[in-house]
Amino acid sequence: MSFTGFSQSDFDTFQIEGLEARMEAIENRIRPKFREIGELLTSDLSALAGNEMYLHIAKHARRTVNPPKDTWLAIANNKRGYKQHPHFQVGLFDDHVFIWLAFIYELPNKTDIAKTFLKKINQIQTIVPENYVISQDHMKKEAISVQELGKKGLKQSLERFRDIKKAEFLVGRHISSDDPILKNGSVFLDEVKETFTKLMPLYKLAYNQK
Repeated sequence: MSFTGFSQSDFDTFQIEGLEARMEAIENRIRPKFREIGELLTSDLSALAGNEMYLHIAKHARRTVNPPKDTWLAIANNKRGYKQHPHFQVGLFDDHVFIWLAFIYELPNKTDIAKTFLKKINQIQTIVPENYVISQDHMKKEAISVQELGKKGLKQSLERFRDIKKAEFLVGRHISSDDPILKNGSVFLDEVKETFTKLMPLYKLAYNQK
């Protein structure tokens, strides 16, 4: 079975009331697609990164009452987990797909990564296309375009990532749930691969801080 794309029912999953019912829909509708996507992307990312990469699919295991508002797959250079490492994500909210290179607050060396990014801010501006978006909290939908941020805003985002324990730095793309790209599996996968290829130099900058 190969990935054929996302459907509206995948996004409608996040309108289902109740933790158990929503988790069942995530398991049945979305996770099989994540496994297909992940298997295809992991080998490509391993080749790009020059080291073995491993697929992780969000389990939402800590949730006991509130159903998740989004779900995702993550690919990282660690077999046991991804949160403490720079990693790549593909996931869904109810109205868009996100494609991230993610540096989240669990990173033990996030201060060092932030300092490196601040030193290399001019290089980062050449790596990251202006139509990509940046988020500082993976739990929230909101993101701002690199173009809108400008160099000053990017610097402020990185300083916040450096100085605030819970601050995060995610960079990549949002694709609206009604975008035709999402209905075509091969076209969508090409978009994801292109995004991750563009962001790989940034991943390597961070990875070298380990």
